[in-house]
Amino acid sequence: MTSIGKRPTQPRELARAVDRISFLYLERCVVNRDSNAITATDERGTVHIPASSVGVLLLGPGTTVTHQAITLMSDSGSTVVWVGEQGVRYYAHGVSPARSSRLAESQAEAVTNRRSRLRVARAMYEMRFPSEDVSELTMQQLRGREGARIRRVYRRQSERTGVPWSKRNYDTEDWEAGDPVNQALSAANSALYGVVHSVIVALGCSPALGFVHTGHHRSFVYDIADLYKAELTIPIAFDVAAETAMDVGGETRRLLRDAFYGGKLLARCAADIQRLLLSPAERDELPEDYLEFDVISLWDERGDDVQGGTSYGGAS
Repeated sequence: MTSIGKRPTQPRELARAVDRISFLYLERCVVNRDSNAITATDERGTVHIPASSVGVLLLGPGTTVTHQAITLMSDSGSTVVWVGEQGVRYYAHGVSPARSSRLAESQAEAVTNRRSRLRVARAMYEMRFPSEDVSELTMQQLRGREGARIRRVYRRQSERTGVPWSKRNYDTEDWEAGDPVNQALSAANSALYGVVHSVIVALGCSPALGFVHTGHHRSFVYDIADLYKAELTIPIAFDVAAETAMDVGGETRRLLRDAFYGGKLLARCAADIQRLLLSPAERDELPEDYLEFDVISLWDERGDDVQGGTSYGGAS
């Protein structure tokens, strides 16, 4: 006999993405379900975490996750990401809670037109250069300014903390081979990518359709994450390296978690994505609960979509 099971949770019943814990990293434990909480069990005991309070769950090496735990995370609208040691490699992610394609359509339309793609790319750089006019700069000029800016950021953080800096140097196959500041940067950026990825898919956008980055399945993730590195991941990485922490990855993630929460990164990231992909008029028209829409329409070449779930064959 086949069991029907309980009905799926409706979007309006879930905690909003912007109100959740940004990310939770687990490794070397068994992840299970207990009622509406996921549990993490290792030799030290079991911890319960309300599933609907987590934005993205990062599953590191040594984790075993049950079918029931994944079912609960999916039903709670939380993104599950499988990552490598210290969270520095991305492998896969779970289902998106988005019900609307509004932003995805705007993203696809903007990225496939050279003029609108350049407009969005300039807007991204404008966020990083608020005191400069970049409205007439080419992509080559923007890349040059960004490269110079990021070098200044590294130099200033090195001077502030006393941590020597030469260049960004890391091996994705051997995280331990890097010096402490490069290890911290890798751990910090990976956590940032996970959180940004979760917001992007929660809004229904494509992680692959980037405006500055291109050709990678996470191009848009890198675009958005770059907006926050100079403010968040780079200073924290240098702070961790300056303290000569024994657990570089763990300490970096803990400091980032606090910074993400204190700076309301989830809400800020969601707002920035909407600002980049929608005009002011479109943002004003977007209802606060648009992600709760679960309506399927049919495309019509005359311009207006028509209602789905309706027979248009007429009487035979």
